[in-house]
Amino acid sequence: MQTAQMPPTDNLMPVTHRPDVIFVRGEGAYLFDARGRRYLDWMQGWAVNCLGHAAPVIAHALAQQATALINPSPAFYNLPSLELSNLLIQHSCLDQVFFASSGAEANEGAIKLARKWGELNKQGAFEIITFDNSYHGRTLATMSASGKPGWEHLFAPHVPGFHKAVLNDLDSVRRLIHAGTVAIMLEPIQGEAGVIPATMEFMCGLRSLCDEHGLLLILDEVQTGCGRTGSLFAYEQLGVEPDIMTLGKGLGGGVPLSALLAKKFCSCFEMGDQGGTYCGNPLVCAAGVAVMHSLLADGFLGSSRVKGEELATALRAVAKEFGLGEVRGAGMLLALELGGNDGTQVVKLAREAGLLLNAPRPHLLRFMPALNTTSSEIAEGMEILRQVIRTVTQ
Repeated sequence: MQTAQMPPTDNLMPVTHRPDVIFVRGEGAYLFDARGRRYLDWMQGWAVNCLGHAAPVIAHALAQQATALINPSPAFYNLPSLELSNLLIQHSCLDQVFFASSGAEANEGAIKLARKWGELNKQGAFEIITFDNSYHGRTLATMSASGKPGWEHLFAPHVPGFHKAVLNDLDSVRRLIHAGTVAIMLEPIQGEAGVIPATMEFMCGLRSLCDEHGLLLILDEVQTGCGRTGSLFAYEQLGVEPDIMTLGKGLGGGVPLSALLAKKFCSCFEMGDQGGTYCGNPLVCAAGVAVMHSLLADGFLGSSRVKGEELATALRAVAKEFGLGEVRGAGMLLALELGGNDGTQVVKLAREAGLLLNAPRPHLLRFMPALNTTSSEIAEGMEILRQVIRTVTQ
């Protein structure tokens, strides 16, 4: 198929800068464009395709479910949603699940749930402490909750009730707590900010503050959950349990699926409080079941952790070779500080050389390969990256 046969691109609203490439097929770690060129993909839909592009186990689950039942309405039970909810509850510290279609929708649900709990249990408290440089989605409420620079000027007026603390600064959180506070909400690793991890000491401090003041601890694991950091959920590595947790991205392995999970004591939605036409439909939940079975298979997460450390070691070697900055993150969510604002140029040159990268900030790269990435794919990507950085730094 030739590019000239492709539909025009200007019918799409220009909401993001897209390169002049049209992708038509994906297979595992690779994407293929309309000209037939292959690219090693270390973005994977922003950590969505946890098993790679067109994973056979997901394709099979979707095809099988599509011939059986796609959407009976969320007013009825369906088997895939029950199976997926059971898998999530069995393997987490949470008690109940609400399924949605995007991470933003799950986070919006978490905000609603916290406010409902505050109405019932804390004299109407509704304010939530979030963090500078955080990212929780693009609905009006989740944008207001986010601390992404520049967003404070978009789509005013903002949804009130969110106050920003500083990640890993417990005193900044403590100063914001008052009678109207109902919860603290954060990402275990701030992805869009440049893969900035919350420390274990900070997370334990937040848990103590929540227990002391009767607040809910909400963890946004939309990006860090579902094996991305080397464990099924990032909180397992941090010595704390959330009261509410959100999942998305990797949960569907490429299809639109997210989840809001809560402990029983704060799972207080009443009939009619929450819903959605596509929430928990069997088609996407079947994909989620396939993803969860893959992640829970013997040796899968252990192997992914090994490959994540292999990639981190290779990145540290490149950083040392070219005098770059820190490598940070966990599992298959990593960042490389470039030491200068060369991110956009590195991304462009890498794409031209057949490697897809992401620069969420001009001074760094973010790496989100498939969790089943191989050593040979890591070697291939690192060779391209090394050549590009050599070109940029000459």
